[in-house]
Amino acid sequence: MKSLILTAPRVLEFEDTTDAPLAPNEVRIRTLFSGISAGTELTQYRGTSPFMNRQWDEARRLFTDGEASWSYPIRSLGYEESGEIVELGGGVTGLSVGQRLYGAWHHRSSHIADQVWVRDRLMPEGLDPRAGIFSHIGAVALNGIHDARIRIGDVVAIFGLGVPGQIVAQAARASGAQVIAVDPDPVRRNLALKLGAHEAIGSENAAEAIKTKTNGRGADVCIEVSGAPPALAEAIRAVAYSSRVVAMGFLQGDLIGVRLGEEFHHNRVELVCSQISGTAPEAMHRWSKPRLWRTAIELQAADTLDLIPLITDIVAFADAPALFDRLDKSAPGVMQSVLEF
Repeated sequence: MKSLILTAPRVLEFEDTTDAPLAPNEVRIRTLFSGISAGTELTQYRGTSPFMNRQWDEARRLFTDGEASWSYPIRSLGYEESGEIVELGGGVTGLSVGQRLYGAWHHRSSHIADQVWVRDRLMPEGLDPRAGIFSHIGAVALNGIHDARIRIGDVVAIFGLGVPGQIVAQAARASGAQVIAVDPDPVRRNLALKLGAHEAIGSENAAEAIKTKTNGRGADVCIEVSGAPPALAEAIRAVAYSSRVVAMGFLQGDLIGVRLGEEFHHNRVELVCSQISGTAPEAMHRWSKPRLWRTAIELQAADTLDLIPLITDIVAFADAPALFDRLDKSAPGVMQSVLEF
C-alpha cells in the first residue's frame, strides 16, 4: 500500500507499507479516486490548522496552550474517497468483488474495512464512481442547509462559490429557496448559474445589492462558505433583521473587518456555526453523519445534486505533491481536484 503523508509544512512524501492479510470479516478496497479539500487539507499542508499549533482538550472541547495535538508526520490527509472491492475475507457475506463504495480512508492506494462498514457505504448501481468523493463534503454542505433552517420561498445568499459553496447553492435551491450566489470570481459565478443559482453577483457591495433586490429587507438567510472574514462581514450586513447567518467556512485567526457593533448588534443577527463534527441539534436524533453521507450520494444518483461538473482537475496519485503546490498557490480555475489511482 502506498500512502501520501505530510512530514513538514508543505513537504509531502509517499510511504510504502506491506498489505496486511484480511481477517474473516474484512474486505480489501482498491482506491479509485480521492478528492482533495482545498480548505481543511490546505490548513494541514500549510501547518496553520489549530490542531497543529495548540492542544485540543477533547473532554472539555477547548483549545489550550501546550503541545500541539497533531505532530509530524501527518498520516490523515484525505477524507473524500471512492473505491472498489478487490478481495473478501473468508467470513464475508452479501458482498462481491467489483462492488464500489464511498468513504474516508485518506490518500492511499488501498484500504481494509469491516464488512458492516462497507455495506453501509455501497454506491448506487450505475453511479459514476467519481461521485463518491463528494460524500463527506456533500454532508458538510447538507449539514449547513439543515443549520440554516431554510423555508420554501426564502431568499438565501451564499457567500463563497468554491466546491462546498456550489453544493450549498444547489441544495438550497432544491430546498425551495431563491438563491443569490456571491463570489468575486466571475468563472465561479457563471458555474453557479449553470448549476441552478437564480442570480450571481460580485462580492463588492453585495449587501447593498441584496437589500435592493429584496426591497430593503435583506436575505432571509445568509450562508458564508468561504472562510474569508470579509465574506462573513458582508453576510452579516446582507441578512434581514433578526435573521440567521450560518458560518460554514473554516475561519482562522483574527477576523479583521468583522464589526460586531454595527449591523450584527443593531439588527439582532443570529450567527450560527455549522461544522460536521456535530449535526443540527434539533434533528440530531434523526440526522446522523452516516445519514448525511448517504444522502449526499443518493441526491447525486437522483440528479438532485449535479456535482461532477465541479471536478476540474484529475491527476495521477504520483503527481499529488505538484497538485497540492498548485492549490497552495491558488492556481486559477481549479475547483475540485482529484487524485486517480
